[in-house]
Formats: sequence, structure tokens, C-alpha cells
Amino acid sequence: MSSVDGIVLAVLLSLVSAAGYALAAVAQSRLAAHAEPGRGSLRALLTHAGWWWSVGFNAAGALAHVAALHYGPLTLVQPLGALTLVAALPLGAHYARRRVTRGEWRGALWTLAGLVGLISVTGPATPGDALSLNESLAVAAATASFVALLTARRSAGRRLGLRHATASGIASGVGSALTQTLTAALAMELPGGPVPWWQVALLAVLIAGFAVGGLLLAQTAYRGGLAAPLAVVNLSNPAAAAVIGVVLLGESFRGGAWGWLAAAAASAVAARGVVLLTTAPPDTPPSTRPEVVPAAPATVPVVLPDVLPALAHGLVPDVTADSPPAPAPLPPPAPLPTPANAPG
Repeated sequence: MSSVDGIVLAVLLSLVSAAGYALAAVAQSRLAAHAEPGRGSLRALLTHAGWWWSVGFNAAGALAHVAALHYGPLTLVQPLGALTLVAALPLGAHYARRRVTRGEWRGALWTLAGLVGLISVTGPATPGDALSLNESLAVAAATASFVALLTARRSAGRRLGLRHATASGIASGVGSALTQTLTAALAMELPGGPVPWWQVALLAVLIAGFAVGGLLLAQTAYRGGLAAPLAVVNLSNPAAAAVIGVVLLGESFRGGAWGWLAAAAASAVAARGVVLLTTAPPDTPPSTRPEVVPAAPATVPVVLPDVLPALAHGLVPDVTADSPPAPAPLPPPAPLPTPANAPG
């Protein structure tokens, strides 16, 4: 396969990956719109077919992303993955039966520009660079503590959703870094030589925990809408990976000091996009339940007594008077007439 064919295939696979992630996000947001907080909601979620559809879409997006990295460079595949937000906006609006607003498009473009700028100056790790087991355990413990801190404070509305989205992106980014360590451990390329099997199993458990936790946190984040939480997830994921690379793997932004400035400017642009997306209406899908129209009350015939003759004789008080008088006493019954020829 020629290099041109490989790049074309990488672009196509990247678009498939973005579409898979977008469909997963829309499916999760629709489930979140109908989910009720409280005990038992997680169990109801895991027994819902829509949740497993979202898991399948996420898995398909991840596999397509890995395949795209096999045929194309990281500098091409990673920016194309940011198209998830652009694809999710019209999909979410379609299911909500509304149009994408201009503010949403502006916010998405600002976020996309900042995300592409941030990824373009992030230097990928050199082959073989990975966290050691001790570093992996330290990163996992620090990430779990930070995620607990983000999700411990209670608030309502979209602010809570953005915190959960940040925690979801960080968990996914750390899971990717641990996956790189697990791959190096299986290939026996970690510093210090081969690692024991129980350490490999521990890494696998940590990766599974962060992957599932990222999905559940994103599910909670989408209760406040789709666009803004999805933008925050897409931003915090590479940001967490960049922090790990710079602090622990000795990486740096491309271009030295100018690269740091470009990363700061890209982060500011992306933050502006998130702010614009938070002002957009939430994607609440219409309810599928039929509208219940209250039935008109049945007409019951009312039988009124014949009071007109009584009014004529003054036996019933006039209700139209300013101060109704006391009811008049009934006259004594008249004696029965005696016939003239009755016996004495």
C-alpha cells in the first residue's frame, strides 16, 4: 500500500471513529435526559438496551481510531478525532427535533480550533516511552483522588455536568496512558525488564476501572445537555495525557517556549468555545409517551324543584335581595271542608 493510500484510509477510519464517538455521545445524552437520579438508577441503566448501544459505538470508535493510527501519523489522526463534536451537534439536534443554533456552531468551531491547536503542539511520546509500574500506580491514585474531589461537591444544572465531564475526560486520558504501559509490559519493553503477571493483571484492572468510570461519568455529565459536556470531555482527555507526558515522560510542546504559548492560546480559544456552548439550550429529546388529554366532565342532568309557584306566594326568599330576609313561617294547614249532608 502506498503512502497516499495509507493516508486516505487513515482519514476515512478517523471519520468513522468520530462518527462512532458522536453516536455514542448522543445515545448517552438521550438516556441521561430520561434517567432519574437516586438509588437504582445505575442498575436501570445497565439493563437498558440503549446503554449497550452507546458502549458498542464507543468500542467501534476506539477500534477505528487504533486502526487509523496504524495507517496514518498521529498528527493527522488526532485532530480529525476532534470532529466528534461537530458530528454530535446535528445528531443531537435531530433527535431533539430542533435546529442547531448559530451560537452552538460558533461554540463548536471555537472549541474545535482550540482542540486542534492544542493537539498540534503536543509532542507524542517516542517509541518505548511508557510509565513504570510505580508511576502508573501513583498516577492512578492521584487521578482517583482528583475525580472524587470533582464529583464530591453537589450542585445543580450544567456546572455539575461540566465537572463530571472533566472527570470523565481525565479518567479516559489516564486510562490511555495506562494502556500504553500495559502494551509495553506485554512486549517486555518496560524499564527493569519483564514484570510479574500480577502486575500486568493489576494494570488491566486499573484500565478497566478508568474506562468504565469514564463512561459512567460522561453519562452523568450529559444530564446537563450534550454539546458543552462533550466539548469538555474532548478537551480534558488530551490535556491529561499532555500533563502525564510533560511531567513523567520528559516530553514537551513542539517549538519550545513558542509551543507553550501556542498551547496556552489554544486552551483559551477552546475555553471560549465551551462558554458559548454552555449558553445553548439542552438537548432534551421529546417524550415518546402519548400526550394525555383530560376528558371533559360528563354532563349530569340536574333536576331543579319547581320553585316558581313558591316564589309567587312568597314562600321562598328572594336570593337577589341585598340582605336576604328570614324565611317566612309556613301558614297552618287549612281545615278540611265538612260536607253539608254529613251526619251530625
